[in-house]
Amino acid sequence: MTSSSPASAQVPSAAPLDAPAAAPVETPATGTALLVIDVQESFRQRESWQAASDPDVAAKVARLVAHARGRGDLVVWVLHAEPGTGTVFDPALGHVRLIEPLAAAEGEPVLTKTAHNAFTTTNLQQLLTERGVRKLLTCGVRTEQCVETTTRLASDLGYDVTFVIDATATEPIPHPGAPAERPFAQVLADPRTLQPAAVLERTRYALAGRFATVATVEELTGS
Repeated sequence: MTSSSPASAQVPSAAPLDAPAAAPVETPATGTALLVIDVQESFRQRESWQAASDPDVAAKVARLVAHARGRGDLVVWVLHAEPGTGTVFDPALGHVRLIEPLAAAEGEPVLTKTAHNAFTTTNLQQLLTERGVRKLLTCGVRTEQCVETTTRLASDLGYDVTFVIDATATEPIPHPGAPAERPFAQVLADPRTLQPAAVLERTRYALAGRFATVATVEELTGS
Protein backbone atom coordinates (compact mmCIF):
# COMPACT_ATOMS: atom_id res chain seq x y z
CA MET A 1 0.00 0.00 0.00
CA THR A 2 0.95 3.62 -0.09
CA SER A 3 -0.05 6.29 2.41
CA SER A 4 -2.68 5.53 5.02
CA SER A 5 -5.58 7.51 6.42
CA PRO A 6 -7.11 7.22 9.89
CA ALA A 7 -10.49 5.96 8.80
CA SER A 8 -11.46 2.33 9.24
CA ALA A 9 -14.63 0.51 8.29
CA GLN A 10 -16.10 -2.85 7.55
CA VAL A 11 -17.72 -3.81 4.27
CA PRO A 12 -20.43 -6.42 3.84
CA SER A 13 -19.68 -9.97 2.85
CA ALA A 14 -19.98 -10.83 -0.82
CA ALA A 15 -21.37 -13.93 -2.51
CA PRO A 16 -19.79 -17.33 -1.83
CA LEU A 17 -16.54 -18.35 -3.52
CA ASP A 18 -16.76 -20.85 -6.34
CA ALA A 19 -15.75 -23.59 -3.92
CA PRO A 20 -17.57 -25.48 -1.16
CA ALA A 21 -18.32 -22.99 1.63
CA ALA A 22 -18.64 -23.95 5.25
CA ALA A 23 -21.64 -22.82 7.26
CA PRO A 24 -21.19 -19.69 9.39
CA VAL A 25 -18.72 -20.49 12.17
CA GLU A 26 -18.34 -18.47 15.36
CA THR A 27 -15.33 -20.39 16.66
CA PRO A 28 -12.99 -22.19 14.23
CA ALA A 29 -12.71 -25.87 15.07
CA THR A 30 -8.95 -25.73 14.60
CA GLY A 31 -8.08 -22.50 16.41
CA THR A 32 -6.62 -21.35 13.10
CA ALA A 33 -7.50 -18.49 10.78
CA LEU A 34 -6.49 -17.74 7.21
CA LEU A 35 -5.91 -14.01 6.61
CA VAL A 36 -6.42 -13.05 2.96
CA ILE A 37 -4.84 -9.62 2.67
CA ASP A 38 -5.53 -7.09 -0.10
CA VAL A 39 -6.19 -9.50 -2.96
CA GLN A 40 -8.21 -6.72 -4.52
CA GLU A 41 -9.04 -5.26 -7.89
CA SER A 42 -7.10 -2.08 -7.07
CA PHE A 43 -3.83 -3.72 -8.04
CA ARG A 44 -5.13 -4.95 -11.37
CA GLN A 45 -5.87 -1.36 -12.30
CA ARG A 46 -2.21 -0.35 -12.06
CA GLU A 47 0.23 -0.61 -14.95
CA SER A 48 2.79 -2.20 -12.64
CA TRP A 49 0.57 -5.27 -12.19
CA GLN A 50 1.67 -6.49 -15.63
CA ALA A 51 5.07 -7.19 -14.04
CA ALA A 52 3.74 -8.73 -10.82
CA SER A 53 5.33 -11.92 -9.55
CA ASP A 54 2.01 -13.74 -10.03
CA PRO A 55 -0.80 -11.78 -11.70
CA ASP A 56 -3.05 -14.83 -11.15
CA VAL A 57 -2.34 -15.07 -7.43
CA ALA A 58 -6.08 -15.15 -6.72
CA ALA A 59 -6.18 -18.73 -8.04
CA LYS A 60 -3.67 -19.91 -5.44
CA VAL A 61 -5.50 -17.96 -2.74
CA ALA A 62 -8.75 -19.67 -3.78
CA ARG A 63 -7.10 -23.07 -3.23
CA LEU A 64 -6.04 -21.99 0.25
CA VAL A 65 -9.50 -20.70 1.04
CA ALA A 66 -11.16 -23.94 -0.04
CA HIS A 67 -8.66 -25.91 2.05
CA ALA A 68 -9.21 -23.69 5.09
CA ARG A 69 -12.98 -23.99 4.85
CA GLY A 70 -12.71 -27.75 4.52
CA ARG A 71 -10.61 -27.90 7.69
CA GLY A 72 -12.97 -25.66 9.64
CA ASP A 73 -10.50 -22.75 9.84
CA LEU A 74 -11.82 -19.22 10.02
CA VAL A 75 -11.27 -17.20 6.83
CA VAL A 76 -10.80 -13.46 7.32
CA TRP A 77 -10.76 -11.12 4.33
CA VAL A 78 -8.89 -7.81 4.50
CA LEU A 79 -9.11 -4.96 1.99
CA HIS A 80 -7.07 -1.76 1.85
CA ALA A 81 -8.71 1.63 1.38
CA GLU A 82 -7.44 5.19 1.07
CA PRO A 83 -10.62 7.28 1.12
CA GLY A 84 -10.56 10.64 -0.58
CA THR A 85 -7.25 10.09 -2.40
CA GLY A 86 -8.60 9.56 -5.89
CA THR A 87 -6.27 6.57 -6.32
CA VAL A 88 -7.20 2.99 -7.15
CA PHE A 89 -7.45 2.46 -3.36
CA ASP A 90 -10.16 5.12 -3.01
CA PRO A 91 -13.43 3.23 -2.41
CA ALA A 92 -15.26 5.84 -4.48
CA LEU A 93 -13.66 4.42 -7.65
CA GLY A 94 -15.08 0.94 -7.04
CA HIS A 95 -11.84 -1.05 -7.10
CA VAL A 96 -11.65 -1.84 -3.38
CA ARG A 97 -13.18 -5.28 -3.85
CA LEU A 98 -11.91 -8.83 -4.05
CA ILE A 99 -10.47 -10.10 -7.32
CA GLU A 100 -12.99 -12.50 -8.85
CA PRO A 101 -13.78 -15.30 -8.29
CA LEU A 102 -12.77 -14.70 -4.66
CA ALA A 103 -15.67 -13.86 -2.39
CA ALA A 104 -16.46 -14.14 1.29
CA ALA A 105 -18.86 -16.85 2.36
CA GLU A 106 -21.63 -16.16 4.84
CA GLY A 107 -20.19 -15.53 8.30
CA GLU A 108 -16.64 -14.79 7.11
CA PRO A 109 -15.45 -11.37 8.34
CA VAL A 110 -14.47 -8.75 5.76
CA LEU A 111 -12.37 -5.94 7.22
CA THR A 112 -11.17 -2.71 5.62
CA LYS A 113 -7.86 -1.30 6.78
CA THR A 114 -6.13 2.00 6.15
CA ALA A 115 -2.65 1.04 7.39
CA HIS A 116 -0.08 -1.41 6.04
CA ASN A 117 -0.80 -4.12 8.63
CA ALA A 118 -4.21 -5.67 9.15
CA PHE A 119 -4.36 -4.99 12.90
CA THR A 120 -3.96 -1.33 13.82
CA THR A 121 -6.95 0.20 12.00
CA THR A 122 -9.35 -2.75 12.35
CA ASN A 123 -10.79 -4.92 15.12
CA LEU A 124 -8.89 -7.96 13.84
CA GLN A 125 -7.17 -8.80 17.11
CA GLN A 126 -10.44 -8.59 19.05
CA LEU A 127 -12.14 -10.79 16.45
CA LEU A 128 -9.40 -13.42 16.66
CA THR A 129 -9.35 -13.35 20.46
CA GLU A 130 -13.12 -13.77 20.71
CA ARG A 131 -12.95 -16.80 18.44
CA GLY A 132 -10.01 -18.43 20.17
CA VAL A 133 -7.63 -18.17 17.23
CA ARG A 134 -3.94 -18.65 18.04
CA LYS A 135 -2.59 -19.80 14.68
CA LEU A 136 -2.61 -17.70 11.51
CA LEU A 137 -1.89 -18.31 7.87
CA THR A 138 -1.13 -15.16 5.89
CA CYS A 139 -1.33 -14.59 2.15
CA GLY A 140 -2.10 -11.79 -0.27
CA VAL A 141 -0.69 -8.64 -1.86
CA ARG A 142 1.95 -7.21 -1.60
CA THR A 143 4.42 -9.81 -0.36
CA GLU A 144 6.89 -7.49 1.39
CA GLN A 145 4.45 -4.79 2.35
CA CYS A 146 1.04 -5.50 3.84
CA VAL A 147 1.41 -9.29 4.08
CA GLU A 148 4.88 -9.24 5.61
CA THR A 149 4.01 -6.35 7.93
CA THR A 150 0.90 -8.15 9.16
CA THR A 151 2.93 -11.33 9.66
CA ARG A 152 5.59 -9.55 11.72
CA LEU A 153 3.03 -7.85 13.95
CA ALA A 154 1.04 -11.06 14.40
CA SER A 155 4.21 -12.82 15.53
CA ASP A 156 4.95 -10.06 18.03
CA LEU A 157 1.39 -10.40 19.35
CA GLY A 158 2.06 -14.06 20.08
CA TYR A 159 0.37 -15.79 17.15
CA ASP A 160 1.92 -18.86 15.54
CA VAL A 161 2.14 -17.66 11.93
CA THR A 162 2.60 -19.47 8.62
CA PHE A 163 3.43 -17.22 5.67
CA VAL A 164 2.19 -18.84 2.45
CA ILE A 165 4.76 -17.35 0.12
CA ASP A 166 3.46 -18.53 -3.27
CA ALA A 167 -0.01 -17.26 -2.38
CA THR A 168 1.46 -13.76 -2.21
CA ALA A 169 2.36 -11.42 -5.05
CA THR A 170 4.40 -8.27 -5.45
CA GLU A 171 5.64 -5.88 -8.12
CA PRO A 172 9.00 -4.37 -9.07
CA ILE A 173 10.23 -1.85 -6.50
CA PRO A 174 12.01 1.26 -7.83
CA HIS A 175 15.33 2.28 -6.35
CA PRO A 176 14.75 4.61 -3.35
CA GLY A 177 16.65 7.40 -5.08
CA ALA A 178 14.85 7.06 -8.40
CA PRO A 179 12.74 10.00 -9.65
CA ALA A 180 9.07 9.73 -8.77
CA GLU A 181 6.38 9.37 -11.42
CA ARG A 182 8.71 7.90 -14.05
CA PRO A 183 7.08 5.94 -16.89
CA PHE A 184 6.81 2.32 -15.82
CA ALA A 185 8.97 1.24 -18.77
CA GLN A 186 11.82 3.21 -17.25
CA VAL A 187 11.28 1.56 -13.88
CA LEU A 188 11.56 -1.86 -15.50
CA ALA A 189 14.64 -0.88 -17.47
CA ASP A 190 16.49 0.54 -14.47
CA PRO A 191 19.08 -2.03 -13.27
CA ARG A 192 18.62 -0.69 -9.73
CA THR A 193 14.95 -1.73 -9.66
CA LEU A 194 14.36 -4.64 -7.27
CA GLN A 195 12.58 -7.34 -9.24
CA PRO A 196 9.74 -9.44 -7.75
CA ALA A 197 11.79 -12.63 -7.48
CA ALA A 198 14.36 -10.81 -5.36
CA VAL A 199 11.62 -9.32 -3.18
CA LEU A 200 10.15 -12.75 -2.54
CA GLU A 201 13.54 -14.21 -1.67
CA ARG A 202 14.40 -11.38 0.72
CA THR A 203 11.03 -11.72 2.42
CA ARG A 204 11.57 -15.46 2.85
CA TYR A 205 14.96 -14.80 4.47
CA ALA A 206 13.56 -12.07 6.73
CA LEU A 207 10.61 -14.09 8.03
CA ALA A 208 11.70 -17.72 8.16
CA GLY A 209 12.72 -18.82 11.63
CA ARG A 210 12.14 -15.34 13.03
CA PHE A 211 8.53 -14.31 12.53
CA ALA A 212 6.90 -17.23 10.74
CA THR A 213 7.11 -20.61 9.14
CA VAL A 214 7.34 -20.08 5.38
CA ALA A 215 5.33 -22.62 3.39
CA THR A 216 3.76 -23.14 -0.04
CA VAL A 217 0.19 -23.85 -1.07
CA GLU A 218 1.13 -27.38 -2.12
CA GLU A 219 2.81 -28.11 1.20
CA LEU A 220 -0.29 -27.00 3.09
CA THR A 221 -3.00 -28.47 0.88
CA GLY A 222 -1.21 -31.51 -0.53
CA SER A 223 -2.14 -30.48 -4.06
